[in-house]
Amino acid sequence: MNIRDYAAFSRNGQDWTEAFQRAIAGLKNQGGGVLCVPAGIYPTGPIRLYDDMTLNIESGAVLRFHRDEAAFPLTALEFEGTAGPVYQACIYAEKAKNVCVTGYGTVDGQGSYWWDKMFAHELAHPRPCLVCFSECEHVVLENVTLTDSPAWTVHPLRCRNVVIRGLYIRNPADSPNTDGINPNACRDVRISDCTIDVGDDCIAIKSGTEATPNRRPCERIIISNCHFLHGHGGVVLGSEMSGDIRNVVVSSCVFHETDRGIRLKTRRGRGGVVEGIQLNNLIMERVMCPFVFNMYYFCGADGKMKHVWDKAPYPVTEATPCLRDVSITGVRARDCTACAGFFYGLKEMPVEGITMRDVIIEMTDGPAGYPAMMEGCPKMRRAGFFLRNAVNVDLTGVKVHGADAWLDADDSVRLDFPLHDR
Repeated sequence: MNIRDYAAFSRNGQDWTEAFQRAIAGLKNQGGGVLCVPAGIYPTGPIRLYDDMTLNIESGAVLRFHRDEAAFPLTALEFEGTAGPVYQACIYAEKAKNVCVTGYGTVDGQGSYWWDKMFAHELAHPRPCLVCFSECEHVVLENVTLTDSPAWTVHPLRCRNVVIRGLYIRNPADSPNTDGINPNACRDVRISDCTIDVGDDCIAIKSGTEATPNRRPCERIIISNCHFLHGHGGVVLGSEMSGDIRNVVVSSCVFHETDRGIRLKTRRGRGGVVEGIQLNNLIMERVMCPFVFNMYYFCGADGKMKHVWDKAPYPVTEATPCLRDVSITGVRARDCTACAGFFYGLKEMPVEGITMRDVIIEMTDGPAGYPAMMEGCPKMRRAGFFLRNAVNVDLTGVKVHGADAWLDADDSVRLDFPLHDR
């Protein structure tokens, strides 16, 4: 099926919303199929897909979504761990199987309209994502260019068997919350061969907050052969991790001018466990801090409460988060400016079980920066590893060049290697 067959419903090419709705209804009635979008510009409202459908956005085609919140119906969803009505994503599927968005065309969210509305506090509900699959199974998203997303760019929520490959995601550096790809409470996700240049985290793996109903783990995630350009973090776990994040592999990726490389973030009250993380064959260049494990993350609701920033020990409960079992091998990080690694666990629940092998980090002159978003984080320049409340840390295979000091660790840290061998 070709969307051009429905051009009579496009209002002389100025609004293709009804054309897409009629074409997709036709596919739904016949049990699925492929909707082709040939070269051209298609102003439209949001597009919803159903079982056994493929949206093929061909080279030269641009889906340009309307700058008008009235064009976006509300849907029950979750954003940043909070359930409630959200403006429907530009491309959306819910409880669908065998859904595919492919082609070498462009999806343009015209996000500046939404960013301005957010800054002016003129939106009654959270902004739409550019692409969202909610509770779907067997999902493929490949090869398209995604640009100027209103909020998160790609948001698989409670999905299973998701393949994301070959995307080019581009959002301005100052655009708010325009993360690249955020798998949330998903299982069996493969992300590969993507280039991501955004205004927030490039990839953020999430599993809800303490306020999320029916929390589920995000697990069995593979990220490989990707380029991360700019952004606050290259690959991030959290801070929404209350449903657990486990069994994640990140390999053969290049990070260029991301504020941080690998970033794990959480805080008291979240609960949940992050474990079984394998990071290997990574190149980082001009990254402020290659590794940040922060259990005092202060952003978002309740982020400034005393229980978040207080460095005194608290009782261990179900609301106590846990970060453990991380293996890092084969990393080269060059021209890093703030510090080589920042690990800060809770007094009552230290970061545990960090192993590094064949890791070389080169520090260089540059502006001082804050490695982690936490109250009391010191501003750093050319620092080595900064460790607080960490146990079973093995840095035997690590070399740091150009740092003023290789290691800053207090008595709360237990190292599994002899310092005199450094």
